[in-house]
Amino acid sequence: MRDKQNLVDLLQIAPDYIGFIFFEKSKRHITEFPKLEVPSGIKKVGVFVNETSKLIAEKVQLHQLKAVQLHGDETPEFCLELSKALPGIEIFKAFSIDALFDFEVTRTYETFCELFVFDTKGVERGGNGVKFDWELLSNYRGETPYLLSGGIGLADIDLLNQFVQSGAAKNCLGVDVNSGFEAAPGLKKIEELKKFKQLLP
Repeated sequence: MRDKQNLVDLLQIAPDYIGFIFFEKSKRHITEFPKLEVPSGIKKVGVFVNETSKLIAEKVQLHQLKAVQLHGDETPEFCLELSKALPGIEIFKAFSIDALFDFEVTRTYETFCELFVFDTKGVERGGNGVKFDWELLSNYRGETPYLLSGGIGLADIDLLNQFVQSGAAKNCLGVDVNSGFEAAPGLKKIEELKKFKQLLP
């Protein structure tokens, strides 16, 4: 999110998390943080890619972020460093999934991350608008809950219902939606999001 009125409208839907991308190469990069009150039940998430822990901590404090999503090549050691520097702040680690992804990689992050984000491996670090084969998640044996991400849109409700019934969804905490609901980069289609939330399994 980055447009103030769009954000105001989104808050009426009451999502659990709202994301702000602090990655200059992203077309959704936020340059001016919207000034408005966010209800305490909605957590602001800062999305970072291969950034320094110092800058992340500065952004967390400046914008009162409640969670940090790491969408780059951050190591488990970096996640540990960040969790120590930011007590009480949720740490999410995103992984780019394709048929060759080894889910054993996630095990070394479990101690330091509250959530994983399983996204589609693509050209961009995120927001590619493409789904991966969700059946691959049956290979995930970890206990850390995760968000399902990657090109999810309103037309995917039936697929999500099927996925929820599968064993692969055991530790799926929710869905991370972005490009599938955009009118333009960083500008969300509020009515579609509202309908999507109502239809979620």
